[in-house]
Amino acid sequence: MPFDIRTALHYDKEKFLRYLEGMRGYSLLTVRSYDNALTQMIRLSEIVDEEGILTINLTPLRLHIAPLKAKSIAAKLSAIRSFITYLRTTKTVQLYGDSAIKIPQTLPKPIPHDHIMRAIEQANGEEKLMIFLIYSMGLRIAELSHLNVADVGNQWCRVRGKGGKERDIPMLPQVYTLFQTMREDHGTYVFESGGKRCSESHLRYRLSRAFSRVGLAVTPHQLRHSYATELLNHGARIADVSELLGHKSMASTQIYTKLGNSLKMDQYQHAHPLCQKK
Repeated sequence: MPFDIRTALHYDKEKFLRYLEGMRGYSLLTVRSYDNALTQMIRLSEIVDEEGILTINLTPLRLHIAPLKAKSIAAKLSAIRSFITYLRTTKTVQLYGDSAIKIPQTLPKPIPHDHIMRAIEQANGEEKLMIFLIYSMGLRIAELSHLNVADVGNQWCRVRGKGGKERDIPMLPQVYTLFQTMREDHGTYVFESGGKRCSESHLRYRLSRAFSRVGLAVTPHQLRHSYATELLNHGARIADVSELLGHKSMASTQIYTKLGNSLKMDQYQHAHPLCQKK
């Protein structure tokens, strides 16, 4: 097979990645994962271009990545399908070997509220604000990194999520007060270093360091899980939580509704008429 077909696909891949970052607002980490998946696809797949029809068979790739966890395989296939959709705007593409793989649905592991408050007590100013913003608004780490000073208000905060989609999230008074005490140190972004926006990896490191002081290993996504779980466990509507999280569909929020057995029993005993005292 001529080498120039794969070269052309690499060129298309670079344009696609720029589109994801510049037009769709994907985080640098996500773009890198797409890059890795697509580079593997171009290198390992069977690719034929005949009579203007580009045929891509993923079978060799699937055999190569078979030892990976199901979730990792599914993520690679999702990136490839997105790239193929992009290619089909200008080319005729046939894709084979992209059958879906079932992945086990795992429950999030939220951090107990008192553990989070202990970490906040030990954190310095910026770390404290970082934890409060994620825990009180359910932000993704990319959203925290791109949070603008101008978008933080005393009642609402405007957040730009995946694909540039905007949403307004309530701002707690104590969080806004903490933000105000640090505002003079900021430029365009809430978290800056050397006049530049703090990267996601830098914020992840600082968050990890703040929780390590109280003996905990915590990720930003666990704090987001904690935010959603606390809201749902205390009676918030799933439709509202889905909107606050910036989910495209409530199906993505359903995983948070699997409450603990003790809470389920407590709600059952309060709700069912046969459990009511005469």
